[in-house]
Amino acid sequence: MGDELLPEEVSRLLGAEPTSGHAKGQHLSTGPSGRTLTRNSGMWRLCATETKPENLDHQVSELLGQVTSDLSVWSGIAARFRIDLFCGWFMGSGNEGVAISPATMVALGQRGIQLSVDIYGPEALDADRVVPGALAAPPMSAME
Repeated sequence: MGDELLPEEVSRLLGAEPTSGHAKGQHLSTGPSGRTLTRNSGMWRLCATETKPENLDHQVSELLGQVTSDLSVWSGIAARFRIDLFCGWFMGSGNEGVAISPATMVALGQRGIQLSVDIYGPEALDADRVVPGALAAPPMSAME
């Protein structure tokens, strides 16, 4: 993400087309209401395929396999923009975990990619109260 980010330039540098992208100041219609939003920053997003059971290493590999492996390109991008790999983790029970291999951590680190994880628990029924939990949306990974 970044104020100067132009999706076409990032696509050229990475050698891939985004799942979605926009430049700062671009207008987005929100649907039937006719309301329009103006983007306050540029963004280039690439989404991974949902996996069940969850496999974060595979999803990172899928994403990185679609873009350049040239670390000098990644260094230039990281110097200009914020790179974030966002993962939504939707748990099926109250106690789950995810492992990230050393190879995946190295691959992300070499490219200057920050890993962000939002964790959503399942709806749990407590004897005294209902605790709201997971959102009804699939997990998604994206490089922004």
